[in-house]
Amino acid sequence: MTLVCVGKLKEKFYSSAVEEYGKRLQKFCRFQVIEVPDEKTGAADDAAANTLIQQKEGARILEKLPDRAYTIALAIDGKSYDSIGFSRHIEQMMMHSANIAWIIGGSTGLSKEVLARADEKISFSPLTFPHQLMRVIFLEQLYRAFKIMKNEPYHK
Repeated sequence: MTLVCVGKLKEKFYSSAVEEYGKRLQKFCRFQVIEVPDEKTGAADDAAANTLIQQKEGARILEKLPDRAYTIALAIDGKSYDSIGFSRHIEQMMMHSANIAWIIGGSTGLSKEVLARADEKISFSPLTFPHQLMRVIFLEQLYRAFKIMKNEPYHK
């Protein structure tokens, strides 16, 4: 499994959490995080500038996606699962694909090109999260999904 995401983690508490879940995931799968540089953002209401940022970051994301990987974009308008359903979905994906890539965009979201390349979109919530926090949430849920698959205690 590969996570392609925009930007570096700036806060120590995020990087500590990501590092911890990354270690835990190694028990269940080969897992890597690929970070692509983010663009500086300007005014929040400048749609043209935001689209340009998405396109630049999107091109970097597309360059880093593994060949022939089943690709899932984390997007607010994607399909939602509960933790057990998410675990079952991952298990099904793993039966059909040896390589799964997950994408987390930057603060302006994902480009149309990245969303078009994705095989599916998954949403963790209709709420908006900082992309750095989303990385932690995603890794915790991925770890939880593997624990559920293996019937190991963790999920309550």
